[in-house]
Amino acid sequence: MAQPTAILRKEHEAITRMLEAAELTAEKLERNEAVRAEWLDGMSEFFSLFLDKCHHGKEEEIFFPALAKKGMPVDGGPIGVMLHEHDEGRELARRLRELAQAYGKGERAAGNEWAATARRYTQLLREHILKENEVLFPMAEGLLSPTEEEELAERFERMEEEKMGKGTHERLHVRMGEIVKGVREGAG
Repeated sequence: MAQPTAILRKEHEAITRMLEAAELTAEKLERNEAVRAEWLDGMSEFFSLFLDKCHHGKEEEIFFPALAKKGMPVDGGPIGVMLHEHDEGRELARRLRELAQAYGKGERAAGNEWAATARRYTQLLREHILKENEVLFPMAEGLLSPTEEEELAERFERMEEEKMGKGTHERLHVRMGEIVKGVREGAG
């Protein structure tokens, strides 16, 4: 079974693909080009379900508590920073969803605000992912035993099914592929 950090890094790769799509979409909106409202909705769903509920859920409910039990400080430490950034990201993702809905109802001004919010969101998440991949995860790999890592990986899998439902992860990945392809090809 994979290490918990390997699972989380792989999820970071998927998240980064969707961040790239959000950045390309922001560029189009900044040029006042029309984009498919369903792309904005799909990105919002991905950020809400996959990134927050699934990925951040694994970190907050399973991974971070395991690291804290091993002595990694929460307040003022790397876990505290990650939790704070998760909260910042949730607020930006909530705003992206609202703006996507407004854009879908024909409010074109919402497109410019969506683009600006997406820029802040993608910057926050890119920096966050870098900190986790380059600082937190290597620290974690030195703290957890192989047995603990296996237990966490199993808990990740169970949690994903319990929180999101069977097949949701796969559905979101398929939808991500469609959105990324559509945005890159410029199908508006």
